Amino acid sequence: MSDSGRRKPPLVADKRYSTQRKAAQPAKKPAKKPAPRKRTAAPKRPRNPIMAFFAAVFRWIFRLIWAFTWRIGLMVCVMLALAVGYFYTTLPPARELLDGRANGSVTMMDRDAKIFAWRGDTFGGAVTAESVSPHLKNAVIATEDKRFYQHFGVSPRGIASAIRINLREGRGPLSGHGGSTITQQTAKLLCLGVEYDETQWDSEAAYEADCRQGSLWRKAKEAIFSLAMETKYTKDEILSIYLNRAYMGGGAYGAEAAAQRFFGKPAAALNPAEGAMLAGLLTAPTSLAPTNSLERSQNRAGVVIGLMHEQGYLSDRAKAEALNHPAELSEAAEARAGGYFADWVMSSGPEFFTRNSAVDVVIKTTLDQRIQKAAEDALAYIFDEKVKEGSKAQAAIVVMSADGAVRAMVGGRKTKVAGAFNRATQALRQTGSSFKPFVYATALEMGWSSNDVIDDDEITITIPGSGAWTPQNYDRKFHGRVTLTEALRTSLNIPAVKLAQDVGLENVRRVASDFGLQSDLAQGPALALGASESTLIEMTGAYAGILNGGSSVKPYGLVELRMQGDTDPVMTATGGIGERVIREETAQELIWMMYTAATKGTGRRAVLDDRQIAGKTGTTQAARDAWFIGFSADYVAGVWMGYDDNTPLKGVTGSGLPAEIWHETMRRVHEGVPVSALPMMDGGSNPRKTNAPSEGDRTRSGIERLLDDLLGGGGRGNGTRTDPAGR
Repeated sequence: MSDSGRRKPPLVADKRYSTQRKAAQPAKKPAKKPAPRKRTAAPKRPRNPIMAFFAAVFRWIFRLIWAFTWRIGLMVCVMLALAVGYFYTTLPPARELLDGRANGSVTMMDRDAKIFAWRGDTFGGAVTAESVSPHLKNAVIATEDKRFYQHFGVSPRGIASAIRINLREGRGPLSGHGGSTITQQTAKLLCLGVEYDETQWDSEAAYEADCRQGSLWRKAKEAIFSLAMETKYTKDEILSIYLNRAYMGGGAYGAEAAAQRFFGKPAAALNPAEGAMLAGLLTAPTSLAPTNSLERSQNRAGVVIGLMHEQGYLSDRAKAEALNHPAELSEAAEARAGGYFADWVMSSGPEFFTRNSAVDVVIKTTLDQRIQKAAEDALAYIFDEKVKEGSKAQAAIVVMSADGAVRAMVGGRKTKVAGAFNRATQALRQTGSSFKPFVYATALEMGWSSNDVIDDDEITITIPGSGAWTPQNYDRKFHGRVTLTEALRTSLNIPAVKLAQDVGLENVRRVASDFGLQSDLAQGPALALGASESTLIEMTGAYAGILNGGSSVKPYGLVELRMQGDTDPVMTATGGIGERVIREETAQELIWMMYTAATKGTGRRAVLDDRQIAGKTGTTQAARDAWFIGFSADYVAGVWMGYDDNTPLKGVTGSGLPAEIWHETMRRVHEGVPVSALPMMDGGSNPRKTNAPSEGDRTRSGIERLLDDLLGGGGRGNGTRTDPAGR
C-alpha cells in the first residue's frame, strides 16, 4: 500500500515552555564542597592585670592631656592674637620711628667752615631701605639676618642655633648669642614701644639698660612685638627703621650719619667695602668704630665681605676688589682734629644748646686745623726726640690770636681723644715765674720805667701766721742793683717780691685778675713768684691782653651757633677783647721787657729765626710745673709741662723743654705767614724817668689809679689816663 493518500500531520513547533516535558535524563547533582574546617581559637593567654592597669591609666591620661592641650592651645593662640593686635594698634606709622634720639647733635666747623668734629647723638637724616646703597643693605642682611625676607619676624631656627652655640661655649641658653632677627633687633631699638620717662628711670642709661635686658619674659614680649611689626609694616619699612635707629659708633645714629661721619659721603653712595664696614659696626659699634681702630674695623669688614660673597651678593671679582681696597676714613674723620678743643667748646658753650639740646645745632668755631696740626706735630716731635721713652710726663699747648680766638688746643700727649682730661683748660697748676709780667705791668702802669733800678739783695718778710720768709733767687745769689728789664730777663725772684710789695699786692692781684686770671690769687708776697694756681688757657689769654695793647680778653672758641637747616645764627661769639687793663704805652714797654727776656734771657730756646718774639718762662717749686708763654706779632702760645700727680720733673725748667715745644709749635704755625714786628718800645724811647720813682710818687700813682677807677675819671677802660709820673 501506498502512503500518498495518508494525511500528513501539520508542522508545528514544539512548545518551548511546556508544562509537560518529556522525561529527561536526571541531572547530575553537583558534588558537595567539603565544609570548611572550623579553626579552633588559640587558647587566650591570661592578661597581666598590672600592665592592663597601667595601659588603661596611660590611655586615660593621654585623652585628658589631649583634651586640655587643644583647648589650651586654642586659648594661647587667641591670647597671642590679642597681644599682637594690641601692639599693632599702638604702633605709629613707620616714618615716625626713623629718628629715635633723645638728644640732638652738635656739628662743629673750623674757621674755614669745614666740619672737624661731632658731639652728641648725630643723625644725618632719614634714609630708607630703597634709598641707601644696595651694598649697605645687602651687607646688613648678610651679617644680621640672612633669612630676613623669609621669616615672620621670629626665626626658630636662629634661636635654636643660638642656644646650641651658647651651651657649647659654656654660657646659659639665653646668654651671648640671641638669635635675634632684624625685626627683633628693631623691636629692641624701639624699646618695645616704651618711651623714655625721666620720672620712671634715673637716667637714659638706666632706660636703655632696661630696654636691653634679656630675660625670658622680655624675649617673649619682644617676639610678640616683632609679630605685630611684621603685621603692621612691610619688610623694607622694618629695615628702614633699623637702618635709621641703629648706633654705629662715633656718636652716629643711623646709616646716613655714620656714612657722613666716617666717609664724608651719603649712605646712598657707599661702595661694597664701605657698606661692609658700617654693617660690621652693628655688633660692637664703640670698639669697632674706625675712628677708634681702623685696623679692627677693616678686619671686621673683611668678614662681612666674605658673608656677602657666600650669600651671592658679591661676585668673585667684587669680593677681591673690596678686600684689596678696604674702606678708608675721610680726611676729616682721619684727622680727628681738635678733640680737646671740641670738648672745651661743648663745656663752655650754652648748656641748653650743647649738652641738653633735643635739636641739632651747628657751631662755627675759631679752630684753625693747620695750626692745630702744627701744635700736635710739635708736641709729638719733642717727646719722640728729647723725652726719655716711657716717661709719664704730660704737656699742653694753647695757641690763640691777640683777641682771644683760640686757634689750637692740645690737652695732653694723646691728641686723638674725646672726653679726656684736658690739661689746657681743667688743670689748675702753680704758674711760677710766668706770673711775673703782671707784677711788672702793675709797676709800669703806676710810674715805674723798664730802666728803673731795684736792689737785688737779701730781704726777710714777716708773714702773719707764718713767720719770717726770706725769698731766694734761682741761682742762690744776689746781683745788687739791677734794672727792671734785667730782673725780668734773668727771672730774679727778690726784685719781683720787692716790686710787688712796693706797688701793693692788692694792685698786682687786681691787674692779674683784670687780665683774666680768675682763680684764687695768693694773698701773701709769694704772689709775685707765681704761688697762685691757674690754667694754661687763662695764662695764655692774659698774655694775649699784653700783646693787644693792654686790654683784657676772654678766650673763646664759638663764633656762631645756628640750628641745623637754618641760616640765621641763634647766638654769636661769647668772648673777645674786653676792657682796658693797662695803657697801650705800658703794654708796649712791657712787651720790650719780655722780648729781652725771650731773646737774651731764660727763653732763648724759644727764639724764632725769622721774626721777633716775646715771652716768659716759669718753673714752680721743686720743678713740679714748667711753663713758657709768649707771642709773636700774630699769635700767642702757651705751653705747660708736668706730671698729673705733681711728681717733680727731672732736669726740666721752663727754659728747657717747654721753650722748645713752644719754638717747634710757633715755627710751624708761622710757615707762610708774613713777618710783622712786635708792637714794643724800650724804656729809652719813652719819656720816662730813668731812676726809680720816689716813695711818694709811687704811692700817689697807686692812690690816683684807685680813685680814677672809683670815680670813673680817665682810668681803666678808656686809655686816656694821665700818668702822675709825667708819662
